[in-house]
Amino acid sequence: MNQAQLHRLVAQQSKEKDGSAFFDLRLATNLTLIQQLFFSLYPENQHGAYFNKLLDLLPKLFASRPSDLKEQDLLRLNTGNWYQSEKMLGMQMYVEHFNKDLNGLRQKIPYLKELGVNFLHLMPITSRPKGENDGGYAVNSYLQVDKRYGTKEDLLALTSEFRKEGIYLMLDFVVNHTSDEFPWAKKAIKGDKKYQGYYYTFDDRTVPDAFEKTLPEVFPETSPGNFTYIPEMEKWVMTVFNSYQWDLNYTNPEVFLEMLINLAKLADMGVDVVRFDALAFLWKKIGSISQNLPEAHALVSLFRMCLQVVAPGVILLAEAIVAPTDIVKYFGEGQTLGNECEVAYNASLMALLWNSIATKKTNLLYKSLAHVPGKPKDCTWINYIRCHDDIGLGYENQLIWELGWSPELHRKFLLDYYCQKLEWSPAMGLLFMYNPKTGDGRITGSAASLLGLEKGIMLMDKELINQSIAKIIMLHGIVFAFGGIPLIYAGDEIGTLNDYSFRNDNAKKGDSRWVNRPLQDWDAVSRLGEETSPQAQIFHTLQKLIQIRKKSPLFADNNDMELYHTGNDHILAFGRSNGDRQGLLVLCNFDEKPQVIETGWIKKMGYFTKGDPLDLVSDQQISVKSGLLEILPYQMIWLKRG
Repeated sequence: MNQAQLHRLVAQQSKEKDGSAFFDLRLATNLTLIQQLFFSLYPENQHGAYFNKLLDLLPKLFASRPSDLKEQDLLRLNTGNWYQSEKMLGMQMYVEHFNKDLNGLRQKIPYLKELGVNFLHLMPITSRPKGENDGGYAVNSYLQVDKRYGTKEDLLALTSEFRKEGIYLMLDFVVNHTSDEFPWAKKAIKGDKKYQGYYYTFDDRTVPDAFEKTLPEVFPETSPGNFTYIPEMEKWVMTVFNSYQWDLNYTNPEVFLEMLINLAKLADMGVDVVRFDALAFLWKKIGSISQNLPEAHALVSLFRMCLQVVAPGVILLAEAIVAPTDIVKYFGEGQTLGNECEVAYNASLMALLWNSIATKKTNLLYKSLAHVPGKPKDCTWINYIRCHDDIGLGYENQLIWELGWSPELHRKFLLDYYCQKLEWSPAMGLLFMYNPKTGDGRITGSAASLLGLEKGIMLMDKELINQSIAKIIMLHGIVFAFGGIPLIYAGDEIGTLNDYSFRNDNAKKGDSRWVNRPLQDWDAVSRLGEETSPQAQIFHTLQKLIQIRKKSPLFADNNDMELYHTGNDHILAFGRSNGDRQGLLVLCNFDEKPQVIETGWIKKMGYFTKGDPLDLVSDQQISVKSGLLEILPYQMIWLKRG
């Protein structure tokens, strides 16, 4: 039983009606764990006074939370894990690329509802430097809305409208670093020792050089090394991502308290899910890679336990694009099991799906998923095929070796396949952050361009166009059915192609990720009634799949996803059930040729007890000849039982 379940139990048994009394109960429920976590990071003999400051701070943060959000907190607490519902369907977007600003986004709520979207992740909307700013992840403020998007009042109006329309909002909390223009950084540059202590600052290279011995480079091409010299300050500052992004020093308890205030105020603006950006990097230690350290996990859990007391209706998402065995740890382990982040990105599934598209085989996917530990039952994944970022190739080398492949050559093949180094490949992606020392690199490009639609249109190749449409639908259908919150990247629902205009912008041309950050094509949206266009085919099929998902509790995340081995390496098969006779079986063909599987195991599961079952995707009955089922190229089948 995690802390959220304890809160629910306490609320159900309590006769209290007053919200303040519930706050006291929540604090009492979490206090022991908060104390243990705090003193594990900040020893009591040195920082006992800061723990008292934390205890004084929590009731103040609760008192300032808007009353309507307090009511919503109690409602969500009583209704359970709303984020695991089959009705959740998300979209990620840049506001300015979708429809200009926050008010423009508000105008497009009918479009989102038409598609079936009720959960939005807006890329950073707070103020940032005018030049390079890592797409807004170099923050000048955690709470001030950048003028290009509107005002804080516009955001509050939007979140109010979202609540009326049943739409959940996720915003980023850039928890690892600020920009060099952030007020704390400006004070540090002017010589303020207090704020220099908010960052990792050093008088000479002694400590930075000790760190560099084990610290990897995140952006080796554009920002080599992990420290930047600041002449005005005559000090070196840790800048793991970019020279203008200063890493926060969480060994200083004042930093934690200040950031907790920012977190609570962000939640008070009507945010339902807080995306903890780059949380794997939160704690730094000489002699380590300073990623995924136990102290980072304790820190995230401390944030969670405090926020749960103040705003229990708000949850955390772990933005941890790390090895599969490390990702599940952000749900919590041991005493923090289920008490760290409620949601995490299923980056492993995303990367493995792209591997299967390139190889036309699912063997690495099966091997890798079998090695991912199970998640706590009260936590869930965000499943996606594309996002604003690149596609990394973080597969486990040992599993690649076991397939008889060389990890180095296999990654080179994937980069060549997707980044236009193989003439026969349909993909039109770009290379990102290639490191010639190691051969490592990443892939950028829109889903449609990576799956062949751009090349098909360019060559006027109808077969290639149809194949790419089938691939787009199949990959989205997998994440719709896999178990978790599906997240569509804005534009993918209409097959938007690469946008090469970034090459003409000095602030963007060095970052190929901008190729998959296009403007929303509202002209294409206006023509969706034309059933023959690729955009219309993709939109209407995804819309149909979303409607099917929302109507059946089988798609809710009940920790019931099970992989099935068919004996055919081109086929992915997995099932869902809700503990009774009902079930869902998903079959996908990753090959460009029809594939056949034996169906005895499917019949034993009861899918043919009432004759030929209906494929929910095609609305056609699935027939079997001589005990064999043929699955067409890039076809996806959803069979429902019961």
